[in-house]
Amino acid sequence: MKKKILLLTALATLFCCLFLTGCGDDSQGLAWVLAHSSSEDTVTQLYSEKFAEEVEKLSNGEMRIQVYSNSALGGDTELLESCEVGDIPFVVQNTAPQVSYLPKLALFDLPCVYSDIKDVQAVFDNEDFVHKINDIYLAGGFRLLGMADQNFRVMSSNVKVEKLSDFKGIKIRTMENANHIAFWKALGAAPTPMTFSEVYIGLSQGTIDAQENPYEVIVSSKLYEQQKYAIQTNHLPHLISLIVSEEFFQGLTPEQQEIIQQAADTAKAYAREQAAERAADRIQIMEDHGCEIVPLSDELLEEMKERSSNVYESIRKTVNDDDLYYTYIGEN
Repeated sequence: MKKKILLLTALATLFCCLFLTGCGDDSQGLAWVLAHSSSEDTVTQLYSEKFAEEVEKLSNGEMRIQVYSNSALGGDTELLESCEVGDIPFVVQNTAPQVSYLPKLALFDLPCVYSDIKDVQAVFDNEDFVHKINDIYLAGGFRLLGMADQNFRVMSSNVKVEKLSDFKGIKIRTMENANHIAFWKALGAAPTPMTFSEVYIGLSQGTIDAQENPYEVIVSSKLYEQQKYAIQTNHLPHLISLIVSEEFFQGLTPEQQEIIQQAADTAKAYAREQAAERAADRIQIMEDHGCEIVPLSDELLEEMKERSSNVYESIRKTVNDDDLYYTYIGEN
């Protein structure tokens, strides 16, 4: 309760400042907030900044967005709650924390579906598929403006993994997502949900042996300093959603809505390009610091998928839309 009161106080102060700034000089136009929980040296930040830049450019400076990173306005849960009621109009975040609010998004927790990020992107270029995903967001009070990515999530570890039995007993940090936890348990690991801010210390103190994130996050948070290996599990694409409060969006003029969507489309394409360009660089940084990159055989990746069959069935029931489910896994 105390944390929420502090957050609301901070938001009230922030919006008063933005309101006064906008009213003090009409030439500055509107000032809206976009927030995320990632650090500034990530594709998430680049995605956010590009979106804000395009909105201002397309509106000739009449519409402005201020980007707040590093959980400055709250963690993923707080941001989602604030976006739902329109206090924070725009949020950029991974889909995993959204599953608690929008269970059907568990679709994107399906492990080991893709081996090439371009195949994932192709699914999100399917207008019918995106329309159905947007319906899920709309049911929760949000609108999906775009879905970019930070390539795949991989496992960093102090235990080398080259065969299925090597996963046994590894204490790996996961997000508080039941599907992620079920996946690692199916492989024989010991998943441990933990706040991300505690991961570096947990690795340094040996509380956990491993964690899983895209290379972007591993490098930006310097987790490689505490890890010997980066295991190329590529078990999940790290999807980044750009969402807006539907109530806020419907309060805009049709012209403003068009600008917002056009800016989002441009920012999504830019974020994809940046993710592709930065991946190799992040891997090089890790290798330069002595972190060995460990590729996995096709046979092992297939074994991992087979071990996850219970996760697939559970998620299929949750999604409760076989057309959507099979379109995503490529069996439509």
